[in-house]
Amino acid sequence: MNRTQLGAALRELRQASGKEAKAVARSAVMSPSKLSKIETGKVSPTVVDVERILTAIGVPEEVKAEYMAVARAQATEATAWRLIRRLGHHRKQQQIKALDDSTRLLRVFQPSLVPGLLQTPEYVRAVFGRKDISEDQLLRAVAARLARQQSLYDATKTLRFVITESVLRWRLVPPAMMAGQLDRILSASRLSHVDIRVVPLAAPQTDVPGHSFVIRDDRMVTIETVHAEVTVTDPRDVEAYVRKFDGFAATAATGEEVRRVIEAIRDEYLGDARSSS
Repeated sequence: MNRTQLGAALRELRQASGKEAKAVARSAVMSPSKLSKIETGKVSPTVVDVERILTAIGVPEEVKAEYMAVARAQATEATAWRLIRRLGHHRKQQQIKALDDSTRLLRVFQPSLVPGLLQTPEYVRAVFGRKDISEDQLLRAVAARLARQQSLYDATKTLRFVITESVLRWRLVPPAMMAGQLDRILSASRLSHVDIRVVPLAAPQTDVPGHSFVIRDDRMVTIETVHAEVTVTDPRDVEAYVRKFDGFAATAATGEEVRRVIEAIRDEYLGDARSSS
């Protein structure tokens, strides 16, 4: 089986399972028309599409591994943000939630923004408010991201976050709201299955941040660039991101030390909020 035959093979799997196309599409967080186009070869599925479809069908792990290997034959994919905007940011958040639900080890590196799973509602609104969308689209996107955050409390997962100190100091919302955002990070840092680390600006470094990325288990990396979201699945490339993540994690503050760093910056925001009131 090659990549061009993948759609028909997925259709055969679905039919053999006895599941209707609508049910599989719903579980895979895609429209029935998109699933139909994938199954008939009119649309080439992404690695993420294939994983969601296989999960929705409920195939054994060995079968899933075989099909995912074919999907990964094209190891790097890019989806332009303009296409995601057309899809709807709330739908994109629902797709990410489906990925989060199937991920046991999540590693997030962020040099720019507070990671989505840790954002307060006010911060989420500020993030999506930059995207020139209608108020209705904004509300739906915010609600979808907040719904994703349920996975933060799933103790069967291991969630690791490495962020730079500049993330904590980037004033995307007013000081009082930033203080609330840092309190949210502090609260999450006390969960036993969550590891949050902060790379201090004053720490000596041998690497540069570059851009944010998310590693799901050891199978997939997603990267946000200015124009597109890039998905990487080649094991050699995934390993490069794991090494970068581990390198910054080793230089970062952790445990009680990271809480002292966050609390100090939070207190600065609280002081600014009082002086401006």
